[in-house]
Amino acid sequence: MNKVKSIQVPVAEDIALTIDVGGQAGAPTIVLLHGGGQTRHSWADAVSYLIARGYRVMNIDARGHGESDWSPDGRYRLEDLADDLAAVLATVDGPVALVGASLGGLTGLCAVGQGLVPNVRALVLVDITLSPVEAGIRRIVAFMTANEGGFATPEQASDAIATYNPARGRPASTKGLAKVLRKRSDGRYHWHWDPAFLRQPAEGRPWTMAAVSAAPNVGIPTLVIRGMDSDIVDDAGVAELAATIPQVEVREIAGAGHMVVGDRNDAFMGAMADFLAQTFPSEPDRAGHMDD
Repeated sequence: MNKVKSIQVPVAEDIALTIDVGGQAGAPTIVLLHGGGQTRHSWADAVSYLIARGYRVMNIDARGHGESDWSPDGRYRLEDLADDLAAVLATVDGPVALVGASLGGLTGLCAVGQGLVPNVRALVLVDITLSPVEAGIRRIVAFMTANEGGFATPEQASDAIATYNPARGRPASTKGLAKVLRKRSDGRYHWHWDPAFLRQPAEGRPWTMAAVSAAPNVGIPTLVIRGMDSDIVDDAGVAELAATIPQVEVREIAGAGHMVVGDRNDAFMGAMADFLAQTFPSEPDRAGHMDD
């Protein structure tokens, strides 16, 4: 049965994650991990695409994001996110491939490199490396912290997104923002994530530090899908990742920034599907290769 349903999976004391699950039971499982400050709804098109290709799909709201629980004590280290992922994958029978955008990619890399998810067979990193460009990170953080008081209307939130990413066409309607905004008791619209997510220890870079330690232990097929207009990933970062994970493959998407999935969705899904067909094929993929 291919209908997508939402489930709750407990991953820690007082924390359960909301996960959309769809596709044929028993099929190879693709787990989608969104970026920091996003929700699982950023993968809406990818869910339908992967189910149509014969995969079972699990699309996760990370702790503190979307409809998942917020951490009562503000624990949002990369290690915490990796532990959450391990708890989810412990419920999965059979092999898994991970597709993670930005922080979601680092989460998957950390979990694989730390040996927490032995059933993972392939890893896709969407516009992230071990050394993100500092200026780009500062720009994202500035955007995420600029409106902690919320917005009076969804249109104001749309204005903020358009200012951050003027290259992407502005939608004709703000209806889609309902999935990333939450109207709170103050009557204002707030992003659908916990502000404490950004209040991490000041020393070093706690997210990438854990990924750097884990990366040399990643021995599975790995793909980096890079937006060529990204302000987060540069040539030096890609070279460092390739030196650390020798089997890494790189696909470059022209005309896409850091938000590759939203900027060039068709090109992203084509690159992802090509890699998965070779490293983590579904039954239709296997049948197609037999017919060639």
